[in-house]
Amino acid sequence: MKRTLLLIGCLALAATQAQGQAPPAGKLFPDLARTPPMGWNSWNKFGCDVSEKLIRETADAMVATGMRDAGYTYVNIDDCWHGQRDSLGFIHPDAQRFPSGMKALADYIHSKGLKMGVYSDAGWKTCGGKPGSHGYEFRDALTYASWGVDYLKYDWCNTDGLAAKGAYMTMGEAIRAAGRPVVFSMCEWGTAKPWEWAKGIGNLWRTTGDITACFDCIVDHGTWKSWGAMQILDMQQGLRSFAGPGHWNDPDMLEVGNGMTTNEDRAHFSMWSMLAAPLIAGNDLRAMPPEVRAILTNREVIAVNQDSLGVQALRHSAADSVEVWFKPLAGGDWAMAVLNRARSPRHVAFDWKQETVADSVSGRSATFAATAYRLRDLWTGRDAGTTARPLAADVPAHDVLMLRLRARPGA
Repeated sequence: MKRTLLLIGCLALAATQAQGQAPPAGKLFPDLARTPPMGWNSWNKFGCDVSEKLIRETADAMVATGMRDAGYTYVNIDDCWHGQRDSLGFIHPDAQRFPSGMKALADYIHSKGLKMGVYSDAGWKTCGGKPGSHGYEFRDALTYASWGVDYLKYDWCNTDGLAAKGAYMTMGEAIRAAGRPVVFSMCEWGTAKPWEWAKGIGNLWRTTGDITACFDCIVDHGTWKSWGAMQILDMQQGLRSFAGPGHWNDPDMLEVGNGMTTNEDRAHFSMWSMLAAPLIAGNDLRAMPPEVRAILTNREVIAVNQDSLGVQALRHSAADSVEVWFKPLAGGDWAMAVLNRARSPRHVAFDWKQETVADSVSGRSATFAATAYRLRDLWTGRDAGTTARPLAADVPAHDVLMLRLRARPGA
């Protein structure tokens, strides 16, 4: 009886805070997601085959492979960790898959210098058919806080009749009422244009349906489709102005290491970094080939993604399957990506003195005829001359040239 009264009291307190006394959305945890979140998620590789053993081993691998030191923080358990709700409506993990419980697992992850995330759904059931959070938002938020959860991915399956903004506001209020800082990842698939209303409710919002491990394809599942990296890249047009520190467009998790070629993995990772997208790896970190590890832990490319200015890249030009993108960086630098979407190599010639970049979102511009920059190739890790001479490069099929442009002192 005492336990019942205590739980009911906690729920009543949380509800009271959410209705009138909690700080406005986005105000309670102002330091969260100031740069795009970085971490790992179980879904792309393992789907519903999740367990305590997998998550512990992945946390170990995050440390051993250098992922943690490169900036990856969150170990996120996606769908199918759920058991059942008890008589009071509180959710419990699957006891066979997670025999030690979620609090013990979170403690283990935290002991590695990492943070733990879980998954739920705004509907009655998750996409995998497990108990959803509809009607239990405050109970679930309190439960996650008691476990020590740091990140919540919140999906949109089985939500017939629900309004997306209201459903996500409810869970956002519940998280804040529970009092533990939690990054709130809104996985609504972009259907209700969350970029127009989600700032202040969550820290990131999906802009598309699910990604799949191919560079340029569409997989038709009948009632829904999954998208290749290039299809998702194209869907980001027009969304730049909605992203920034604390609130990010999310083009879905990374497929690096899940079956594409090394060139394609490199291009995929480069463009997500240019987009200021969350970098959430989705491969098996325990069996990661050296070339995949080198891509995921490239600190110079990650620095472009994590730049404090927090501005998403703009597409400057596109011709003959070659796209040139620019991203303004803090301190006056720029990042440049030359993406070859073709199935064959392309020769690229870029005469700096004939080009000007003007970005209305950041208010930044670069007139290369007037200002010289030093060039750094972020994939070879070598200096690559200056903008005093035209750029000439051969970019392999489905690959990218990625440069950092550094303003030359006194120039």
